[in-house]
Amino acid sequence: MKIAVKVCGITERGTLEQMKELEVDYIGLLLAPSKRRVTPSQAGELAGFLRSEARGFPLGAARSVGVFVNPSREELAETLAAAPLDVVQLHGEEPPELCRWAADTLGVEVIKALPLAAAGEGGSEADTLAERIARYAGSVHAVLLDTHDPVYGGGSGKRFAWERIPEAQEAARQAGIRLLVAGGLSPDNVGRLLDSYTPDGVDVSSGLETDGRKDADKIKRFVERVKQA
Repeated sequence: MKIAVKVCGITERGTLEQMKELEVDYIGLLLAPSKRRVTPSQAGELAGFLRSEARGFPLGAARSVGVFVNPSREELAETLAAAPLDVVQLHGEEPPELCRWAADTLGVEVIKALPLAAAGEGGSEADTLAERIARYAGSVHAVLLDTHDPVYGGGSGKRFAWERIPEAQEAARQAGIRLLVAGGLSPDNVGRLLDSYTPDGVDVSSGLETDGRKDADKIKRFVERVKQA
């Protein structure tokens, strides 16, 4: 089974150049409030670079992912007009109806993030995780488990309780959608995650940074450890 790798929070073309030898499946571009936020124009340049056929290296297979938090339909349509994104990731309280509209109208793959409490913290979810996933059956292509951040929604750099993954895996399987895992992942712990669980993909951002910037060595080590698993 191939486990997809998503590297999120890319802001510079130079970072993509440094990744040119790596088998990365998704490149995340943050279009919501974040210290790694890019404008639609910048996202368009980076997504266009990914689609370029002139580069001729493995990253050419990577798909661009625009990450949004509670966007309107107008915002999504306007951003997609400026940026040729392959995937839309919704990281707020977006209902299934908006997810289905984005997939059908904009012609993109849709990932719905589901926030979870950090490990050791109590959650306040009204429904079980399985019920939350089942609600998006037929509306999204994948769900992403991520640790809740009170300011940005995700990208907290904290891990949630991995013991919740089996419940999510079963629910996603029954719903016919893929399961991705984020939240505090790094080159040092992703191997432990994959030794115990087999999600369809892993998503990482701050765990690949040094002093707030993407670190080429950390990206390489992360990808290699996932592919070894």
